Amino acid sequence: MLGEKPIGRVEHFYNKISVAIIELSAPLTVGDTIKFRKGEEEFEQTVDSMQIEHEQIKAAKKGQAIGLKTVQPVQEGMEVLKVG
Repeated sequence: MLGEKPIGRVEHFYNKISVAIIELSAPLTVGDTIKFRKGEEEFEQTVDSMQIEHEQIKAAKKGQAIGLKTVQPVQEGMEVLKVG
C-alpha cells in the first residue's frame, strides 16, 4: 500500500481491443506505474502509451479522459491508483 495515490476511475472498457477509458482525477505520464483495483481484484502495469481522441500523448492532466491499453481486462468502476 506504500505510495499509492488514487488518480482516476475506469469509465468504460473495450474488451476486443483491451482499452480502458479512464477519467483522471490527477495527472498521469507515460512511464508511470498504475494499479487497477476493485474489491480483492487488483493488478499493476506500466503506462506504455495513452491516447486522447485517438492521438498519442505523453502526459494527461486532471479532468481528462484517456484511452489506455490494459494488460488484463478491467471493469467499469475500477479504481486506478498511481504506484510509487
